[in-house]
Amino acid sequence: MAEQAEQHEHDENPNPKVIGEEPDLTKGTARPITVVGNPVLHREVKDVTAFDGELSALIDDMFQSMYAAEGVGLAANQIGVDLKVFVYDCPDDEGVRHIGHVINPKLEDYPADRRRVLDDGNEGCLSVPTAYAELARPDFAAVTGVDKDGRPIRVEGTGFFARCLLHETDHLYGTLYIDKLSKRDRKDALRQMAEGTPRYATVPNE
Repeated sequence: MAEQAEQHEHDENPNPKVIGEEPDLTKGTARPITVVGNPVLHREVKDVTAFDGELSALIDDMFQSMYAAEGVGLAANQIGVDLKVFVYDCPDDEGVRHIGHVINPKLEDYPADRRRVLDDGNEGCLSVPTAYAELARPDFAAVTGVDKDGRPIRVEGTGFFARCLLHETDHLYGTLYIDKLSKRDRKDALRQMAEGTPRYATVPNE
């Protein structure tokens, strides 16, 4: 997921609270980003079944790729890899910075005891570079999955971080945020992409 078009006030906080562990940036290599139209973005990708050094190396590459593109979340198929993995380094609306990865994520149902509130914020995607559109998303989300060692994990978030969790999980099941827009808004997002120039390396579609 791309950073928001307008910066939050919490972006100015020099010492935010951090949940998670910062990746080792001596590892990994940034890869170019696949963009809308690439088939790997438009289908559900495969479950991870091998928890090995190759998976750890992929996660290292994904963090490097996300930071190189100045994103806050990245799914494996956004660098052309057909596996259910996403990484994130994303603030919530309270200024807390969340860092981590989720493998084989499944979105939990919205809690029955929680009042459902929709956030109409702007959303962008590294695979739809330079485009943004308003998209209503629930202000809370939780995903379950496993980490790179196969241990069960659960990640929940509010506000902008909830949007990130929903956005990245959608990616791994073949859905881009522009697929949830009206035809008019989707057309406008694709126009923004066509008129813009991404500030990071992308893979041209054939």
